[in-house]
Amino acid sequence: MSTWNSRGLRGSTLEDLINRTNEMYKEHGLALVQKIPTPITPIRMNEDHSQITLAYFDKKSTVDYIGAVQSIPVCFDAKECSSDTFALSNIHEHQIDFMSEFEKQGGISFIVIYYTHKDMFYYLRFIKLMEFWDRMVSGGRKSFKLSELEDGYEIKPHSGLFVPYLDGIKKDLTLR
Repeated sequence: MSTWNSRGLRGSTLEDLINRTNEMYKEHGLALVQKIPTPITPIRMNEDHSQITLAYFDKKSTVDYIGAVQSIPVCFDAKECSSDTFALSNIHEHQIDFMSEFEKQGGISFIVIYYTHKDMFYYLRFIKLMEFWDRMVSGGRKSFKLSELEDGYEIKPHSGLFVPYLDGIKKDLTLR
């Protein structure tokens, strides 16, 4: 298990921490959320065909995670950012389209951002993401600053959970 301290995750990735959080949510019957693998086509295998040595991506993936939280469908993507400015080029139009359609079906879409330089996790509501996206599409900034984010959506580790995003979902639901 990785050590949690002010110097960052020390060898563990954001996905690893979310996967561990998802395992704990599942064990406690709170949620069933799974990582969606990126579809690939193998090109070359090693001699005994036990490992792929060259491959390409089949198609654009949708989001990193999908599942259900207390009968509510959820989908989200996990992103890392090393400064106070998050470039919207890190999110693709097909992901926005998928999350938008997901929301229209009654689900909850969001982004978990790990600000590596601050050792901080943030729950970005889809509606807020769309404000930034629409601003960009209208010719405005192609990024957003940490200072533009909504207060109260920082994800703080607790109770053995590394990325307790259910806290963000709970608050998100109260505003819908």
